[in-house]
Amino acid sequence: MTLAEDTPQIVTESVPGPKTQEFLKKRNENVPVGLCSSTYPICIKRGEGAMFEDLDGNKFLDWVGGVGVLNIGYSRPELVKAVQDQATKYFHTIFNVIGHEGYVDLAEGLNETIPCRGEHKKTYFANSGAECDENAIKIAKSYTGRQGVICFSGAFHGRTNLTMALTAKKAYSKGMGPFPADIARAPYPYLYRAPKGYSEAEAIAYYVDGLKKVFDQGIPANEVACLLVEPLQGEGGFIPAPIEWVKAVRKICDENGILLIADEVQCGNCRTGKYFASEYWAEAGAAPDIVTTAKSLAGGMPISAITGRDEVMDAAPAGTIGGTFCGNPLSCASGLAAMKIYKEEDFPAKARHIGEQVTAGFKAMAEKYDVIGDIRGLGAMIGVEFVKDRETKEPATELVANLIQEALQRGLLMESAGTDSNVIRFLAPLVMTDEQTKRGLEIFEESLKAALAK
Repeated sequence: MTLAEDTPQIVTESVPGPKTQEFLKKRNENVPVGLCSSTYPICIKRGEGAMFEDLDGNKFLDWVGGVGVLNIGYSRPELVKAVQDQATKYFHTIFNVIGHEGYVDLAEGLNETIPCRGEHKKTYFANSGAECDENAIKIAKSYTGRQGVICFSGAFHGRTNLTMALTAKKAYSKGMGPFPADIARAPYPYLYRAPKGYSEAEAIAYYVDGLKKVFDQGIPANEVACLLVEPLQGEGGFIPAPIEWVKAVRKICDENGILLIADEVQCGNCRTGKYFASEYWAEAGAAPDIVTTAKSLAGGMPISAITGRDEVMDAAPAGTIGGTFCGNPLSCASGLAAMKIYKEEDFPAKARHIGEQVTAGFKAMAEKYDVIGDIRGLGAMIGVEFVKDRETKEPATELVANLIQEALQRGLLMESAGTDSNVIRFLAPLVMTDEQTKRGLEIFEESLKAALAK
């Protein structure tokens, strides 16, 4: 049996094992403390599919997926070969000076796939999610001639200076200011925590009104270049944007000459049951103007993309976009191979299949454990929110922290999300087998029982 077909197995007395403990000591001596997590005391030796093995031979099922990077799984042979083949030709060229075919071919593929407005689209590349969001805002400012940006509560857009300002959770930007001006924040439609007693329609109207108030209390509408929103919030707690809210936001943008940017850094590339989550928007007549994506775009190679209709994308003056490593040939080769597989093997369908299985499993647990307050998501991007009491909805932050540690000791890697870190985020590779899904759910429940007993 290959590692890709295997199920979790812990062979050491506990995690971390002795070899990993040696690694952690060396890591702590050589790497800044801000990167040295005590939550995940592990070191990978090899990975295949949805599984990885650590230095001590422990085998883990990965429900984090490099935080959404491994939709295609670890070590996909076709991607390995594509990178190897490209490496024999050339590692690097700066596209602003010397073009290469892989860049243009991948841009063409995204232009044909991404569901933003416009008959003809254009794409260019950066290296990370933060970079593509920042570049999308540059484009919006160039096109509109305006400076204002609206973001949302719960948002996460990166760790550059601008994107830290856009990111809601200030633990990510503590002591890092000053930050850019002309940024305003509106309430994101978190229906589970909408005002008590509101129907869904009333809650959506409440959140739409909250956005409109920004024009009076934050930035006037005629000074706003763009509105940046995640179709399904990641760090904020895996919260899908309701389609009726999106339609209202699209209307507000159209009435005020504001560009709507969909941040699909995490939710793109087949994760939500569509190739891009904004396909749901387009089907409702509310397609975005610009889409940004990264993470699983190239299966682990660093690359991100900014896509929009040509009149928008051509607004940036020469010299204001691009960069030394943007659209690196190795990353483009991997991205092309990944796109081919995503389409030929219908990865959106894989996401829907996995999502149906895990959602059913979580709902069955919710009937037994009243600490599960909400289960939500799209496709195989699922959030499970834990509360101390279903009536008060007080976040069960400590329980989630204990649950993660109990699962780690049993061979299941998970991560939290949400403002109060009380949400388990499900981001398993979309190549996870049915047997692995079943075993993962079993470990999840075993770990929950152990965490509740503490």
